[in-house]
Amino acid sequence: MDKNSIIGIIVIVGILVVWAIINQPSKEELARRQEMLDSLEQVSQEQNAQAIARQKAQEQEEQISKESEPDSVKEKLLQRDYGEFAQSGLGENSFYTIENDLLRLTVSTKGGRPYAVELKKYQTYDSLPLILFSGDSTIFGLNFFYKNKNINTNDLFFTPETENKHIVINSDSASLTMRLIAAEDKYIEYVYTLHPGSYMVDFRSKINGLQNISTRFPGTIDLTWEIYSPQQERSKKNENLYSTLYYKPYSEDVDFFKSRTGKEVEQEINSKVDWVAFKDQFFASVIIADNPFDNAMLKMATMPENSKYTKNFRADIGLAYTPENNDPINFKFYFGPNKFKVLKKYKDKQLNDLVTVGRGIIKWINQYVIIVLFDWLSKFIRNYGIIILLLTVIIKAGLLPLTYRSYLSQAKMRVLKPQIDELSKKYPKGKEMEKQQATMALYKKAGASPLGGCLPQVLQFPILFAMFRFFPTSIELRQQSFLWAKDLSTYDSILTLPFNVPLGYGNHVSLFTLLMTVTTILSIRVSNQTTASSQQMPGMKTMMYVMPVMFMFFLNNFSAALTYYYFLANMITFGQNWLFKSFIDEDELLKKMEARKAKPRKKSGFQKRMEEMAKQRGYKPPKKR
Repeated sequence: MDKNSIIGIIVIVGILVVWAIINQPSKEELARRQEMLDSLEQVSQEQNAQAIARQKAQEQEEQISKESEPDSVKEKLLQRDYGEFAQSGLGENSFYTIENDLLRLTVSTKGGRPYAVELKKYQTYDSLPLILFSGDSTIFGLNFFYKNKNINTNDLFFTPETENKHIVINSDSASLTMRLIAAEDKYIEYVYTLHPGSYMVDFRSKINGLQNISTRFPGTIDLTWEIYSPQQERSKKNENLYSTLYYKPYSEDVDFFKSRTGKEVEQEINSKVDWVAFKDQFFASVIIADNPFDNAMLKMATMPENSKYTKNFRADIGLAYTPENNDPINFKFYFGPNKFKVLKKYKDKQLNDLVTVGRGIIKWINQYVIIVLFDWLSKFIRNYGIIILLLTVIIKAGLLPLTYRSYLSQAKMRVLKPQIDELSKKYPKGKEMEKQQATMALYKKAGASPLGGCLPQVLQFPILFAMFRFFPTSIELRQQSFLWAKDLSTYDSILTLPFNVPLGYGNHVSLFTLLMTVTTILSIRVSNQTTASSQQMPGMKTMMYVMPVMFMFFLNNFSAALTYYYFLANMITFGQNWLFKSFIDEDELLKKMEARKAKPRKKSGFQKRMEEMAKQRGYKPPKKR
C-alpha cells in the first residue's frame, strides 16, 4: 500500500469520526429532545393507561353488576354468555406449579393455561430468574361453538383435580389435571405431565360428553397460543436478530420468518404442520404435535426498542378433533434451551434445526465438525476461551495443506516476477493480448498459476462462514467470561463512548474486534509486500484495506467469541507463513521451475485421445517447422 492510500484511509476514518462529533447534539438539544420524547412517552402511557383503566373499569363494573344482582339474574347473565359453561364464567384466579430439576411450569386456573415457565438452570443477563414467558397477556385456549355459544376456554375458570398447589418431581413423572366443567359428566380436561430431567411437557386434552360442539372447519378444533417473549440478553439488537418464529410443515424442511422488522408478519399454512416454535436467541417455546396439526395461522411482531419484550408470537392451530369419537387431543411442549446436544435427541422432529447453524455446506460443517470438536473439548476443559483457542488450532492444522499450497503458489509467483516484468517491457501498450498469451505460456511451462494462491483461500471460506453462524448462537458461550470479555456470546466492551459512532458501530469499543481488524490489515500488508502481481490496480489495493475497517463497524456488536476466533486465526496464519518461509528456499524453487521449463512437455492422456480420434477421421496435424 502506497503512502497516498494510507493517508486516504486515515482521512476517511477521520472525517467519519469528526462528522459524528460535529453532528452530536448539544446537551441542551439532547435535553429538549429527551423532554419531547418523555412527553410523547407520557402521553402514550397515559393513553394506554386510560384504555386499560377503562377496560378494567368496564370489567369490574360488569363483575360488580353481576355480583350485586340477585342470584337468579347472575345466572341468567352467565347463561346468556356461556350457556352450559355458565358456572365456569366466574371464579378466583389461582396458580398451580409443577416442576422438575430443569423447569418450573405455572398453570393458571383461568383458562387452565401455561401462565409462566422458568428455566431453573439459567439466568438473564442481569442475574434474574430466566422466564420464557409470564403474565396475564399469555393466551392459550380452545375456541369452538357449543349450542350457539362462542366458547373460548382462555376466558373461563378451570377446577384443579388436586389440592397440592406445588408439585415437585424427583424420580417419577407427575401430572397436573385441570377441568373446565359444563355440567355433570360434561367437561374439558387439561392434563400436564412432566418427567424428571426433561424439558418436555406432555399435554392431553379430553372433551367429555360435549357432542354438540361445532367448529369452523369439520374435523378440527381451533387452539390459540400467544406469548410475549421478554428480553433475556445484554444486547437486545443481537437478541432480536436471532429471535423469530420457526415452524415445520409435515414432510418438509423447517422454515422460519425471515422478516425482522417492526411490522407484524404472518403466514397462513393450509397444510399439516409438525410443530411451531417461538424462538429467541438461546431459548424456545415449542408446541409439538403427536399427530400433525391440520393447519396454522402464524403471526410475529417485533416490539419497540424501549419495550422489555423482544417479540410477540401467536399461533392459531387447527387440531384434529371429531366430537363423535371423543378421542383425546395429545401434543407436547418443549420449554428449554436451543442447545444442539439436547435437541438432537428429537432429531426425528428436526428440533435441532432451532440451533441456527446455517444451511447447505455451512450447516454440514457446523453439525459434523465444529460442534463435534467443541463438545469433545468441553469434556476436558472448562474455560471456553481456551476451548476456542484449541478449536482454532485444530481447524488451522486441518487446513494446513491448503494453506501450504497457497503459500507455495505465491512463492512461485514471486520468483517468476522478474520474468513477468521482462514480458511487460517486451510487449508495450497496445499489445496486451500478446502479453497475456506469453504470460500464460510462461506460467504453464514453469508449473505456476496466478489462481493457485487464491483457490485454497476460497476453499477456506465455508469455515469462516460456519464460525459466523456458530458462535453467536452457541448457548455454551452464554455468560462465559474470558479475559476482559464478561460474556463471550455478546460484544466485549472496554470503553463506553458518550456518543454513537455512525455506520452501525455503536457507542462502545470492542477490543477483540479491534485486534481482529489490526491483524487483518497487517496480514494484507504482508501479503501485498510478498505478492508478485505488479498489475493489481491501486484502487483494488486500497479496497483491500478498507474492507477490514468496514467489517470492524459491522462486527463491533457481534459475539466476542467470533471476533476472538478471527483474531486467533490471523495470528496462527502469521506463524504458519513464517514457518513456510523458513522451509521454502525460493532460489532452489526457481531452479526447479527453470528445469521444468527446459523439459519437453508430455502429452496428457486427454490430448493423446483427441489426437487419436482426429487421426481416425483423417485429420493430419501440421508439421512442426
